[in-house]
Amino acid sequence: MLWDILGLIVVGLIIGVLARLITPGKQRLSMLGTIALGVVGALIGGIIASLIGTGGIFELNVIGFVIAVVAAVLLVGTAEALSGGRSRRALR
Repeated sequence: MLWDILGLIVVGLIIGVLARLITPGKQRLSMLGTIALGVVGALIGGIIASLIGTGGIFELNVIGFVIAVVAAVLLVGTAEALSGGRSRRALR
């Protein structure tokens, strides 16, 4: 179980960085926030992959990874929108 959690954090770090690179514009979200959203995205990807039958929550598979990256991109974009980063720039 400990290795599963550590693996989730490492995969979440990678997913968070990918999400940050994919999300357009400059992000004001901290790196720790990005990692946290990457971990949440990894959990979402694992849960959805588990629900559709491609593997367990903590198993690394392609479908789960893709879903996790998409979820993390959406989470990073939502966090940026809620923080007012994009709306303030759009008004300028």
